[in-house]
Amino acid sequence: MKLIETRVVVHFPGFEPLDGAAHRARYERSAKQSAAVWGYSVAIGAPAGGSDPLYFEVGTGGGDTAPGATGSPGWQTKSRIHMIDHDVLVSRLRSGNTLSQIIAGFRSCAQIMLDGGMRGYFRHAWRFGLFFLFPFLLTALAIALTAQIAIIPYSLGLVPWHMLWSGPLALCFFIFAFLPFSERFHTLHLFADWKMAVALGRMDRADFNDWLEDRAAAVRKALAEEADEYVISSHSMGSNVATHVIGMLLEREPEIFRGKRVVFATLGSAILQCALLSSATLLRARVGLIARCPEISWLDVQCLTDSINFYKVPVVAVAGHADAPAAKMILIRVKQMLTRERYRRIRKDQLRVHRQYVLGPDLKAPFDFTLMTSGPMPASVFASPDAERIPG
Repeated sequence: MKLIETRVVVHFPGFEPLDGAAHRARYERSAKQSAAVWGYSVAIGAPAGGSDPLYFEVGTGGGDTAPGATGSPGWQTKSRIHMIDHDVLVSRLRSGNTLSQIIAGFRSCAQIMLDGGMRGYFRHAWRFGLFFLFPFLLTALAIALTAQIAIIPYSLGLVPWHMLWSGPLALCFFIFAFLPFSERFHTLHLFADWKMAVALGRMDRADFNDWLEDRAAAVRKALAEEADEYVISSHSMGSNVATHVIGMLLEREPEIFRGKRVVFATLGSAILQCALLSSATLLRARVGLIARCPEISWLDVQCLTDSINFYKVPVVAVAGHADAPAAKMILIRVKQMLTRERYRRIRKDQLRVHRQYVLGPDLKAPFDFTLMTSGPMPASVFASPDAERIPG
């Protein structure tokens, strides 16, 4: 097996309020954890000046090459990581006062229900269906309790002027009790996430579509760089952005990947979060384009203990392309990557578990994001549970 000496990575992070610099800092922390666990060296370069999207260099190195591998002893791999974050969209969706965010969130909930999304979630991954409902049910309960507090005087048969104190009391409950409590579950952030799901499914927002066009041009330029391997990785909601961007490039240049080794790695993918909407015809068509591209090896990394992904669901077939090559499922376990103590601390925090795909490990495990994107072995080796992760 020939080791990878140069690699281009285009990474689409998930729906988090982090810009490219913050994602790079996270990558550096995770890479150092991975290097300490596996025993290789890693050097993370500074962001390239003025780059948009942000990119940086990663150098890794280690001992002798593996038996049967070609190359000189003491492997060295250089990767260029392009961070295609969508923080600008997150900020836009989180703008406005609390009331407007709540109204917009419930509007997106209704749109998803009317588009058949909720029905699809419970049909294919009931835990994801509960993830969809949770923030809306929690907020609806709080609104009902607020209303009950406001009408206490009426319930007790008191004269109406008593609502002069019950109304402010109800408002104080909602603002000073419920809202801080709901932030434990990132409720308003999840409302914004569902607004983005509608936008990427329906493709009916000009600002989103213009942004995707701009990112497609930047990714086209990144993929023109010379490298032994090209890894297009995406996490969570970022997988929808990646599918649109790569699909757009394939629509315009069907031969864009000719002669290249390309891996499309979707980690805890939320493609079906949008693709199950009946209006998401363009997104589903782009899933088919990617699946049928002969140069692309699609790896779909899923986790049993992550309720925010479609575990064991064949994304390509469910998106309407049963006749296309299926994405290779890679099933991982978070508890294999972390110490028992750390896993015990995070296992009840589903959003934290969901982030582990792109975070550093405590232990050697079958999956490691840093090694997939910066290690010496081809990214496709992660499809084989018995393959070596680093030469040695």
